[in-house]
Amino acid sequence: MKTLTNQLRAILAAVMMLIATLPALAQYFVDNGIYYRVLDETSKTVKVTYGDNKYSGSITIPPSVSHNDISYSVTSIGYQAFDGCTGLTSINIPNSVTEIGLGAFSECTGLTSINIPNSVTEIGWGAFGGCTGLTSINIPNSVTSIGEWAFAKCDGLTSITIPNSVTEIGEGAFADCTGLTSIIVAKGNSKYDSRNNCNAIIE
Repeated sequence: MKTLTNQLRAILAAVMMLIATLPALAQYFVDNGIYYRVLDETSKTVKVTYGDNKYSGSITIPPSVSHNDISYSVTSIGYQAFDGCTGLTSINIPNSVTEIGLGAFSECTGLTSINIPNSVTEIGWGAFGGCTGLTSINIPNSVTSIGEWAFAKCDGLTSITIPNSVTEIGEGAFADCTGLTSIIVAKGNSKYDSRNNCNAIIE
């Protein structure tokens, strides 16, 4: 038993040492209350990532941020970065961002509208899923891909226009959007049908 305890202690010590090195390896940091993770040291890019801060009110993501006297460009809003932030009422996304990741704003029920800049090319899986307060959204011509369940359960949405730049729309992208009555699909997206359980008519 004593030998086993010593082994467990040794394993635990090794795990703790590994955990202690993770921040340095992954290079997470916080600036003005927003969590970031370094994506690439060569190109000096970061993404907004999740942390223990439950954002509320109006949040502005800057196009660049400094850490250890190094300036990084903010190019992505990562996995569940704002997930479950029900007090978040508005978000300003800079033109430096090209990707809105998986579940980035899921269950942000306080969001009523969002302006996606004309730099974003990808809206990830479930990015705005469960944003029940969302009544309008602008998808710019830069977007080429809308992931599965991206706007699922956004039952406050009444209409949406999908530009001809979009070449891929995932399954159930607008599932259970019960208030959605109109989806305007630009020419070239004739294969689109991700309305599962919503009342939308494709125009």
